[in-house]
Amino acid sequence: MMQVDPKDRGQALSVISSNTSAAMSLSSICLVLSSLIGTWIGTSSETVFTSNLIYGDTSESTIAIKHITLLISFLVGFAAFIQTTRCFVNANFLITMPNADIPVSYVQKTVLAGSNFWSLGIRAIYFAITLLLWIFGPIPMFVSCVVTVVVLYNLDWNSNPLHEFQPLASNILVKIGQEMREVGQENEGGG
Repeated sequence: MMQVDPKDRGQALSVISSNTSAAMSLSSICLVLSSLIGTWIGTSSETVFTSNLIYGDTSESTIAIKHITLLISFLVGFAAFIQTTRCFVNANFLITMPNADIPVSYVQKTVLAGSNFWSLGIRAIYFAITLLLWIFGPIPMFVSCVVTVVVLYNLDWNSNPLHEFQPLASNILVKIGQEMREVGQENEGGG
């Protein structure tokens, strides 16, 4: 990666910057939702969802457990997206560091760690959606669980094998060798 011309690093930096922006946005959303849920738990003296339309247990302790697990899920998502941002900013720094011979494996490890945190954050949001429907009863939660499993199965399934990308054949050494031969032939012929 570090042997690539700086002008050719633009696409990699653009992708990493886009992922960083998305991670920062999602971490902000998770933090805002956590704050709203925390405020809602702290200020409500009586529960809004004790209607007869809600099937299942509507006791205060059960509702508190539902809200706390939802809050924890959003906080896990927030922490994961913050770590995603940290890893991608570090990768961006490693790629743009001038005059440094940084191994590509360092950048790969950082980007892969950021991608793993990204997956954890997204999964925490999926789980939070299911927990949000748990507030309305076990039936919406069960339906949401089934839909989430089907969606994640289809998103994670890859029937096509991944393409093994190879770097473009750099003919710089061949060109330098040809130029040296030409210069050598000119020197032999002229000298």
